[in-house]
Amino acid sequence: MSKPKIEWVEIPRGMFEMGSPADETGRDKKEIQHMVTLRAFKMSRFAVTFDQYDAFCDEMGLQKPDDDGSGRGNRPVIHVSWEDANNFALWMGCRLPTEAEWEYACRAGTTTAFNTGNSLSRSQANYDSPKTMPVGSYPPNAWGLYEMHGNVWDWCSDWYGDYSASAQTNPRGPSKGFYRVHRGGSYIHVAEYCRSARRYGDNPNVGYECIGFRLVFPGKTGIISTVLAICNVKIRNLKACIREIAIFKHFR
Repeated sequence: MSKPKIEWVEIPRGMFEMGSPADETGRDKKEIQHMVTLRAFKMSRFAVTFDQYDAFCDEMGLQKPDDDGSGRGNRPVIHVSWEDANNFALWMGCRLPTEAEWEYACRAGTTTAFNTGNSLSRSQANYDSPKTMPVGSYPPNAWGLYEMHGNVWDWCSDWYGDYSASAQTNPRGPSKGFYRVHRGGSYIHVAEYCRSARRYGDNPNVGYECIGFRLVFPGKTGIISTVLAICNVKIRNLKACIREIAIFKHFR
């Protein structure tokens, strides 16, 4: 089976100030400002959709997530845990964005509360509403990424934890934790939750009605990523995982 097509946006290498100033409306104390330098990467233009995720479920024999009556198709997938999102990313030979990559891409060179300025209108993002909207329903940011504010939160690869106040290069967050980061706000939240610097964390083993994800490339590629996804989804012990890898090596 062919894998879903992802439309990519080239994100340039660069430096930005991550976090928010003390006087930003809605600011949380965990949004400490610090300089971050990042290498170039690619990010999916849109959040992963139900169509794309359902193809993964069909291939892996998984139960498809509920859409809460909002509709499937080209709407962002919801009710996927961080583990679900990570497994899809591995299957695609990609990965989830780091928290720093996500904020850098969201801002697209801006320093204001939102990439639209210091306010966010209902014509610019889906927030405080009854359901999700199809991806691409609202204008993109300056780098061509859609719905970085609102619609659904995006899972990030990082564990949730305190920032360092010192300058960072390609940071990947804490080495361990209890919650995984998600960014961007959602359709059920008010505009302040959609700010570029707003950060939140939740249980990585639970799928939520308002959290989806998008992808970053490069990630793990080829047979390794496919095996990792299968091991994570289907294999329950180390011996069975080793046996699965041996079978792949024999038949490739």
